[in-house]
Amino acid sequence: MFTRSTRSTVTFSNDFTIGYSQLELPPGTYEILVEEELIQGLSFEAYRRTATYLMIRGRGSHAGQTTMQMTTKEELEHAIACDRALSETTNDSEAALSPLEDTK
Repeated sequence: MFTRSTRSTVTFSNDFTIGYSQLELPPGTYEILVEEELIQGLSFEAYRRTATYLMIRGRGSHAGQTTMQMTTKEELEHAIACDRALSETTNDSEAALSPLEDTK
């Protein structure tokens, strides 16, 4: 069976939880690892997602350690949407405001 892994990053602006975990994670940039397997028997190449992991770097006395927390695409998308919504309602920075329209 042929498999492939894809790595990407996501940045959270606020504390967040993901999935059913009660562990609250701090804001920051996190690596996402997606594993997929080739679907055999098709006339074209297609892959099926088999696992999604959020890589959590240790801090403080756990610095240097990394934990892979299994999650799903839907749980990750939900955490990102919640983070975006919270940022939009709590951010008072003028830099985050949309530019004003030119009235000339």
